[in-house]
Amino acid sequence: MKEKWLMAQGSWEEIKPRITTALESGFDCVLVDKENIDRVRELGGIKVASFGSERGAEDILVIGKGGEGDGSIALPKNQNGSLDNALAKSVSGAKAGYVVIVNKRYEEFAVELGRSVDYLLVIGTDWKVIPLENMIAGLQGVKVKIISGVKTAEEATLALATLETGSDGVLLDTTDISEIKRVQKAVEQSEQERLELIPGKVTLVKSVGMGDRVCVDTANMMAVGEGMLIGSQAKGFFLVHSESEDSPYVAARPFRVNAGAVHAYIRVGEKTRYLSELKSGDEVTIVSKEGEARPAVVGRAKIEKRPMILIEAEAEGVRISTLLQNAETIKLVSAQGKPVAVTELKAGDEVLVHLEESARHFGMKIEESIVEK
Repeated sequence: MKEKWLMAQGSWEEIKPRITTALESGFDCVLVDKENIDRVRELGGIKVASFGSERGAEDILVIGKGGEGDGSIALPKNQNGSLDNALAKSVSGAKAGYVVIVNKRYEEFAVELGRSVDYLLVIGTDWKVIPLENMIAGLQGVKVKIISGVKTAEEATLALATLETGSDGVLLDTTDISEIKRVQKAVEQSEQERLELIPGKVTLVKSVGMGDRVCVDTANMMAVGEGMLIGSQAKGFFLVHSESEDSPYVAARPFRVNAGAVHAYIRVGEKTRYLSELKSGDEVTIVSKEGEARPAVVGRAKIEKRPMILIEAEAEGVRISTLLQNAETIKLVSAQGKPVAVTELKAGDEVLVHLEESARHFGMKIEESIVEK
């Protein structure tokens, strides 16, 4: 998950509305003066960072401002003489390095400092992609999160896409409350994965009796065309549609996917989980008919006995199947992107499916031959 930080320095009256908006927008951390740390905590649960050379009540101590990081003290001739680096190594607890990238020398200093901290806050004086690319490359394999300083949502979008993986988050410095909301949306969009959905030809539709099925109710609303990827085999998934359409039988429940039998896999990010494992607070992945994926939070998972229907399909020579509740409100998505009730499906129809190239072991991709029938 990409992190969203807010720079909020100044009088409490000025920064309080911005911090409140950041809290409402799901920001992860706010960077404030030490005298405002307790005030932030009174507003809500969020990590608090502050500048300094000694640890206080903050969750994350930020080293570098008023030192070498922002040019207040000249950089040493060699990295071993860095005061900020020595301080970072000596201070316990979560810490961040703060570096203003004014030239190549500061870029190199940032990479070195990044090896001694948990977070690296990098601020561009003339925002450029190349320095950020170099720092991301220079710190590959190092356990540090690079947080890029930005002033707009456009800068945030660029920072989060640099070198494909992008920075690990952004530090927004703005007085515009609307910009906080725009950055929140930019971060959400940057996390959207695009999955390939292809037509699968239905080969069998068969009632199979009673079984335990799982309804996944989320804390997120879904639109028509969105659902979750579900399958009995980890090599292939059906796009099971959300209950976002009204029907003659029940009102729309756009937060719900009636996902299928307890044994089935659900694709969550890059992994799979069993539907029976899901519980309140877990993350799941919502997928649109275009293949756009976004995270969602499970509100509850309901397991109930219901009549089940077996659906088998073939795509690119691969046979896949799943068990769903046999009811008019349970739908897959046609090759044209339209919801289609499982009770109306027949052999020869085409529905959207997703195929995996690798097998799975404990939900993770592996290069192994596994047969699932």
